[in-house]
Amino acid sequence: MQKKIRIISYNVNGIRAAIKKGLLEWLQTNPADIICLQETKAANSDVDIAAIEQLGYSTYWFSAQKKGYSGVAVFTKIKPDAVFYGHEKEQSDFEGRVIRLDFGATTLINAYFPSGTSGDERQTYKYQWLDEFLAYLTTLRKTRPQLIITGDYNIAHTEIDINDPKGNKNSSGFLPEERAWMEKFLAAGFIDTFRALHPTQTGAYSWWSQRFPSVRLQNKGWRIDYICISNNLKEALTEAAIFPDVKHSDHCPVFASLKLSV
Repeated sequence: MQKKIRIISYNVNGIRAAIKKGLLEWLQTNPADIICLQETKAANSDVDIAAIEQLGYSTYWFSAQKKGYSGVAVFTKIKPDAVFYGHEKEQSDFEGRVIRLDFGATTLINAYFPSGTSGDERQTYKYQWLDEFLAYLTTLRKTRPQLIITGDYNIAHTEIDINDPKGNKNSSGFLPEERAWMEKFLAAGFIDTFRALHPTQTGAYSWWSQRFPSVRLQNKGWRIDYICISNNLKEALTEAAIFPDVKHSDHCPVFASLKLSV
């Protein structure tokens, strides 16, 4: 039997900081059945897991070896059949970037894509990571063809996904090579759920620079957080949205719902 499954992807930029800003109170509103977090910057031992479990969520964490850095987690009210921590790429797994959960015939992957903003070395690694990740997905699809890929992709795909495309043409996250990877990824058989349902919507952003407080107020943002699905789940997609008024981070949650057999 099919059931509507609500999914959120949210870079919390440090879960302990987000909790201080009301993250748990927001979770009490039951915003989704599955919540995929990136940049947790914590191990599960650093957080009051019981408070989250009391809301009906089981929690699965894949944290970076380096304390206070990177990390992903999934909170889910639907019990997964299997959980896989990492994707067997040494540096990526050391940085806690990928966690996979299988629900029936559907596989959910929550990923925190690297940023290249700190310099050429990390930008080079970002390109390496992107190629490795797409190869991983291509292989995985041979045995698990129904995929959902949530996460902070750290890439604004097109000009309508960024407030100032001309001013950021040389900025990491909007470089031609990064945007070309998004084209390649989508051409490989994936769908950007938000753009599938809102193909021309402008001003829809999920991240705002914290350098200037007015940036978010003026909505000068980037859409770099995604829930993408394999083409064979296209008919399952029922909703996609962005929640800019939820403010526990410099990002906001992105949302999709799908009718799935789980």
